[in-house]
Amino acid sequence: MLAAPWICRSCARALRRSVPRPLFARYASSSGSNDTTTAAEAATAAMIPPSALAPSLLRRAQALVAEHDALQRALSSGDDDAYAFDAAKARRAGELSRVAAALAACTAARASVAELAALAADPHGADPDLAAIAREDLAPEAARLDALERALSAALTPRHPFAHLPCMLEFRPGPGGLEGRYFTDSLFKMYRALCARRGYRANVLKYELADAAGDQSSSAGELPLQEAVLEVQDPGAYDEFRGEAGMHRVQRIPSTESKGRVHTSAVAVWVLPSFAENNNSGGAEAVDVDDPDSDFYVNPADVRVETMRARGAGGQHVNKTESAIRLTHAPTGTVVSMQDHRSQQRNREDAWKVLRSRVAAQRVERRQEDAARLRSSVLSRAQITRGDKIRTYNYGQDRCSDHRAGVDVHNLPDVLAGGETLDRVMGAAREWLVAREVEAVAAEEEAKQQQQQQQQKQ
Repeated sequence: MLAAPWICRSCARALRRSVPRPLFARYASSSGSNDTTTAAEAATAAMIPPSALAPSLLRRAQALVAEHDALQRALSSGDDDAYAFDAAKARRAGELSRVAAALAACTAARASVAELAALAADPHGADPDLAAIAREDLAPEAARLDALERALSAALTPRHPFAHLPCMLEFRPGPGGLEGRYFTDSLFKMYRALCARRGYRANVLKYELADAAGDQSSSAGELPLQEAVLEVQDPGAYDEFRGEAGMHRVQRIPSTESKGRVHTSAVAVWVLPSFAENNNSGGAEAVDVDDPDSDFYVNPADVRVETMRARGAGGQHVNKTESAIRLTHAPTGTVVSMQDHRSQQRNREDAWKVLRSRVAAQRVERRQEDAARLRSSVLSRAQITRGDKIRTYNYGQDRCSDHRAGVDVHNLPDVLAGGETLDRVMGAAREWLVAREVEAVAAEEEAKQQQQQQQQKQ
């Protein structure tokens, strides 16, 4: 008996795609054949991995794709100019295009997995080598399907309203006294170094040292920072940094500790959206701060403006001129003070920018709370405690841990220098945020379905 001819894997895959799988065995009349077919189908179903996509999300994806297809037909139709040149419809179609592409990729990948599983589990396969290749390719294809379904889940989450905007990072020391102020300076320098490495345009709006500590620095060159505001002017910076908002905890032995005891301190980091300037050339859509419908709109009549002399070092100019500005927004009680510049006008402009960003963030948070969004945020917390930690920097163990994502990385000096190790931590935090948003969307869809079922019963 002659040996079967050798065939390469690429040709085997092409043969599998070109030759349809015989289906006559399913319709055979004998009971034994039916039993064999049923067993083969059961084996095939067992080899197909369960879907990582919730049924409610799949229904949402199909509905959005149907809406996308309808918009595409309307936009491509030349009969009605109102449809052909509707900017709102075109923008909506562009937003839904990623959902349509992700669903198409998932559908194709699931069909490929089903075909591979059928070939691998078919007891009547004509070519054992082809079945072996199918079994070998099944695991990588299943992993690819899982990744595509997770990408589809992320595409189904509504985009944050401020995702396209620049952002502001605010730093304030929490519990820990002078050691907490020192680490506040370390975090400020860490994010500033990260922006420099990535090529982001970062601008220091505020950098204020604690009065009682003066300019006393630690052995590592850290200054006792009381409050700082770092603006990242690149479009989309808010979406990149919003996972960094929260309580950052540090565990280390201070340089002033004589008995070698480990101290725990905390630093609060706020991430606020920043409106794009009208002359911004970075590609961000400019925000009209004078539009009453804008989240960034602040009525000047609701703001109390106070001028005062700046504190701290600066010479006679600081002591003799009232260059410092303090703004108080009466409806929300938000207070912003600025004294970093010698010019009162410059301090006034920066103070108004910070005030608008804080008020806009509070308005969006109220809408999210009303909609029962499952998002975590520190902006609504008035009190800073050690228990509200999202990340820990442990100097003794050379470790940085993100408690939300459950990720531990080492090489702490590279993290504090804004290196690639920090990218891993921030990436894990963003994935955690997306997972929370996917859960929120799935819960919302399930609630809608239950409500519809109850209405049908009534």
